Formats: sequence, C-alpha cells, structure tokens
Amino acid sequence: MLPWSAELSGRIDEHVLVSEHLRANPLGDPHERPLWVHVPPGYDDSPDRRYPVVLVIQGYTGTITMWRNRSPWRQPFPELADAVLADGRTPQGIIVYVDAWTKLGGSQYLDSPAIGRYHSYLCDEVVPFVDARYRTLPDRRHRAIAGKSSGGYGAMVTALRRPELFGALATHAGDALFDVCYAGSFAPVVRHLRDRYEGDYGRFLADFGARIATTREGDAELIEMYGYAAAYSSDDDGTVHLPFDLRTGRLRVEVWERWLAHDPVRMAEQPPFREALASMDAVWIDAGTRDEYHLDLAAVAFRDAALAAGLPEERLHFELFDAAHGAIEYRYPLALAWLLERIAA
Repeated sequence: MLPWSAELSGRIDEHVLVSEHLRANPLGDPHERPLWVHVPPGYDDSPDRRYPVVLVIQGYTGTITMWRNRSPWRQPFPELADAVLADGRTPQGIIVYVDAWTKLGGSQYLDSPAIGRYHSYLCDEVVPFVDARYRTLPDRRHRAIAGKSSGGYGAMVTALRRPELFGALATHAGDALFDVCYAGSFAPVVRHLRDRYEGDYGRFLADFGARIATTREGDAELIEMYGYAAAYSSDDDGTVHLPFDLRTGRLRVEVWERWLAHDPVRMAEQPPFREALASMDAVWIDAGTRDEYHLDLAAVAFRDAALAAGLPEERLHFELFDAAHGAIEYRYPLALAWLLERIAA
C-alpha cells in the first residue's frame, strides 16, 4: 500500500461550477464551487459510448479536497473508485464528487433559509452541468447518488424528493430515525452551552468564528447541532430554532415535529416519498454495528420502511458490518460496484 498518491487508470477533471442557487446565500459562502468528474479509463477513446453516473456526497464537515486524504494503510476513495472503474468486471461509469461545504460545516443537502439552496444546487445545477459536458446516460435509470453519514442522509432525501432524477441510491450510516440518532445529543449540548456560554448559542457562534475551530471541548457537537437546526427548522427570515430548551434540554415539540418531517424513515411512510422509494431500481443500505450515533438501528428502520413502501427485495442490499461510524471508506467501492451493475443496463 503506497503512502502517497497512486496513478489513476481513469481521469479526474476539476471544474468550477458558478451556482446561481448559491449566489448571495445567507452565510456568505462561495457560490463558485469545485466539482470533480471522474471518467473511466478509455473514456476518450470511445466517443460514441455513454455512461451511467454516480454522484457522491460527503458527511458533515466534509469538503471536496478531503476525498484525497490518506490514512495509514488505507487508500482514499478516488483511488478505490478508480480500481472499480478499471477492474474489467464492473460496468464503467462516471463519478461526480460534489462540494457542499458551508460555514456551519454542512447543509444536509436541503434548501434552507438559514444556509442556502443546496438541494436545488445539487439537482438543478450539478446534474445538468455534468450531463451537458460529459457523455452520460441522462436518465434516472442510469443515475445514482451515494454518501456516508450526512451524505447518506443527503442520498436518501435527494432520491426521495427527486425520483425523476435519481433511480438508485446508497446510504452508508446515513442520518435517519431521528428519535434515536439525534435526541441523545440534546442534553450534552445544553451542558456545553451552560458551562461555557451561559446557555447562549449566539455567544458560542461568535466565539467559534473568532478563533481556531474545534479547539475547545464541545465545539464539534455545538456547531453540528446548530447546523442541523439551521437545515431542519429555520424560518423564512433565517431564524434558527433548536428542538429543545437551552436551559433544561426539554423537547420543544413544535420544533421537533419540523425535524421529524425531514427524517427519511418518516418520509418513507408518506406519499409521495413512499412511491418514490418504491420506484428505486437499486437501494444500498449499510452501517457499522458499533456506530456511535446508533445509525445501525437507523439503517434497519430505513430498510424496513423501504420494504413496507413496496420496494422489491431484489432491488435492495442491506448489511450491518463490524465497525464504528468512522473509517468505513472501504465500504464505498462495494456499493459503487453494486450500483453500477444495476444502473448501467
């Protein structure tokens, strides 16, 4: 295993997408976004051939350049994906690496008055951009979306909301079953706010933005929780509401209901999302059995919801494996190959 970058069999083209949906977004984040397109070996030699497409999106705090991060004894995903494209057994495809970074660390790939229009950016700008510049098979039957953690959440809800664009998805430990994966974090967040910021989220946000991030205990938990609230429960004027009382942690039912409306498990039980899920040609669901956020339980719940919605079992791959939440990049190429086999035909 090389400790430095390996040569790819295919090619990654690096673009800048000028997004009108992200222009003048509430956080002042860039509206010019990097976009990488990974084409398989032989792409330039087959001018009449068209390819299926898999969009890959990242978890919370992920940036596009992090795809190239290398850990000891591990290969980064672009190298693992390139091996799938070049193995001679798996149908070849085009892989699109999407950037959705924000000052809050993420967007949940939703349109939010407090964050920006990242769902519209992904569906209405990234997809047409790639279809216009590459020899894709521009049809839902040949387009999939995949991600891990918040990226897995984004894969689920994007496919549920836009089934005319996406006919397949893969979610690795994706956020779902909010009652289980999020609610347990409310009390620790309240304690962090109480002990350092007098229970005031505004004080935390001002402090967080004025120093090196994640250098104080609770930083990650506090910014992530605020980011989720900005995605799930912000008003049209950008006001962000937390789903719990900031002094006691007691649930604020009216705000929590707004969160639950974005839970993929709950969504899958409601039309038209139920019908969208049943229409998928391929759904990959997996998670580690030691996931710290109990997203293995969420995976089971989403699997059950998919089957209850009418998704045929032969279109579903479900697996729990021995791992925690992090360092599961070795799972991504398995799902990539499985998706390509099903969306290539």
